[in-house]
Amino acid sequence: MTAPVCTSASAAAAPARQTLPHPRLAPAATALYPSFASYVRARHPALLRTARSLTANPSDAEDLLQTALAKTYVAWERIEDHRALDGYVRRALLNTRTSQWRRRRVDEFACDELPEPEPRPGGDDPAERQALRDAMWRAILRLPARQRAMVVLRYYEDLSEAQTAEQLGVSVGTVKSAVSRALGKLREDPELSPAH
Repeated sequence: MTAPVCTSASAAAAPARQTLPHPRLAPAATALYPSFASYVRARHPALLRTARSLTANPSDAEDLLQTALAKTYVAWERIEDHRALDGYVRRALLNTRTSQWRRRRVDEFACDELPEPEPRPGGDDPAERQALRDAMWRAILRLPARQRAMVVLRYYEDLSEAQTAEQLGVSVGTVKSAVSRALGKLREDPELSPAH
């Protein structure tokens, strides 16, 4: 005696026909990979995108993917359904990333005293840098409006001479000469002279 098999009404009514996979699912869902190397060649770009979504550093993402692929290679013979390979590798990626994160947290420990930061060479004090920035901005504000606009576009907005000229509706030569005069005035500014 055979056991009855439940089918949907549409499947029972429709004659047996070959079903084509959805185009977006075709590579992952229907491709059977004869070897591990063929799987890696076919799926590497998609798996690398997944790894990059788990870590900010592209080099770390490549290392993460290599580790996950090594785990997949070890289990290759045990994976019967090759349509599930992407899921297996993604789970290995996630587990490996979680393990890395946990190991990193173990490296941190509490101490009784906070270490003093090493003094920066050359007196690179944040307060001094801010004071210099403020002095520079005051000196720029003392420039004539046209020179000030060109200096700001060239050095604060990082535009080229041609882009600056286009923005202001002047020639490139005008930008070059005006910026040169402005820089000369800034070099002579008494408030900026201690920075030399």
